[in-house]
Amino acid sequence: MQAGTIPPVTFTGFGKGATAFYDELAADNSRDWWLAHKARYEDEVRRPMEELLEDVAGEFGEAKLFRPNRDTRFSTDKSPYKTNIAAVIFQKGGGSVYLSLAADGLHVGGGGYHLDRPQLARYRDAVADDVTGPRLERIAADLRAAKADIASHGELKRAPKGFTPDHPRIDLLRKDGIIGIWNHGAKAWLHTPAARAKIVAGWRRLQPLNDWMAAHVGPATEHR
Repeated sequence: MQAGTIPPVTFTGFGKGATAFYDELAADNSRDWWLAHKARYEDEVRRPMEELLEDVAGEFGEAKLFRPNRDTRFSTDKSPYKTNIAAVIFQKGGGSVYLSLAADGLHVGGGGYHLDRPQLARYRDAVADDVTGPRLERIAADLRAAKADIASHGELKRAPKGFTPDHPRIDLLRKDGIIGIWNHGAKAWLHTPAARAKIVAGWRRLQPLNDWMAAHVGPATEHR
C-alpha cells in the first residue's frame, strides 16, 4: 500500500444495539423517535450494512439497499419506518441474493422471489418438465437439508391454469417463484466479522438455485 493511501473499510459486524434498535422502533414507530435515535441507525445498522455489501460486491455484484421509509400511500398502516434493514443483489439470470436484519435477527436468502408474468410462465413450464422439474426438486431438497425454508412471494390454493391437481410437482407449480431463506436469529456472532462468513456461505449455497433460474427462467422483462 502506498504511503498516504486510505485502507479499505471492511465489515466488522453489526452494532451491538442493532436488533434492539428495531425492537424499540416497533414499540414507537414515529418520526420523533426516529429523529432522536437516527444516529444509532446510521452507526450500528446502516454503516455496517454498507460495509458488508461493499466487501462482497466483488463476488456477488452491486446491491440495492432498501430505504428505511415505508411507502404508506396505499396502506392502512401509516407507520412511517420499516422495522428492518434489507438489501438485494439481482443476478443477470433472474435470480437474486437477499439479506435482512430486524429485531428477530438475520435473514439470508435468495432465488426468484417476485417473478413477472413471462418469468412465471417459464418457471412453471420448467417445473412441469420431467428433466428440469426434478432437478429443481433436488435443489430444494438440498436447501432444506441445509435447514433453509423454501418459500415464495405467493402461492395458489389450486393448480394453476393448464396443470392438473395431481401433477407430481404441484407444490412447486402452485408457487409464483421459489426462494431459499435462513432465519439465523439474533446471535452474538452478528456483531463480529463471522456474520459476513455466514451470509456468504448462505449465498453460495443458493447458487444452484440461481443457476437453475438463469438456465430456465431468465431475467424479468416487465416493469414490476
